[in-house]
Amino acid sequence: MIEGTLVNLRAPDMDDLERNTRWVNDREVTRYLVLRYQMPGLAEENWLRERCSSAPSYHNTFFAIETKDGRHIGNTNLFNASPENRSAEAGIMIGDKEYWARGFGTDAMRTLLGFGFGEMNLHRVHLIVYAFNERAQAAYRKCGYREEARLRQHIFREGAYHDVVVMSILRGEFYTEGEAAP
Repeated sequence: MIEGTLVNLRAPDMDDLERNTRWVNDREVTRYLVLRYQMPGLAEENWLRERCSSAPSYHNTFFAIETKDGRHIGNTNLFNASPENRSAEAGIMIGDKEYWARGFGTDAMRTLLGFGFGEMNLHRVHLIVYAFNERAQAAYRKCGYREEARLRQHIFREGAYHDVVVMSILRGEFYTEGEAAP
């Protein structure tokens, strides 16, 4: 288990299936994700079973996000990791809407970045976020991410085209001045 301030990151478990299935079929949650279509329960079960039955690797690490009292509220991961470039892409979903806009996503991302920079020896982590997801962008900025590109009218959602924002953070930007990087 990887400990943050408000959350812990842990290995996924098949007991997470019912929550994950509910979240990936909630249009309010998936509005901010690349998921567009309803996810059949069996497909979600197969997806989760694959994560639970294979060992995490440098190229793809996946964690369930739990509150300090053990409530599973979402998932996060580092994927497409490149050892040569020491870079990876981050993803996060706070599926339990009771925990939106309360700092749990920010803490989960900080905890994930601490793992990525401190344990995986990454130099750079990037992510993509829809331009209309201003709350997520604010959380990412709190973690030290910076906007580095905007893909104009890159996605079609809710009857309109929207920009996609590429944000990144470098190892030296994550560790504050005076704090020793591991």
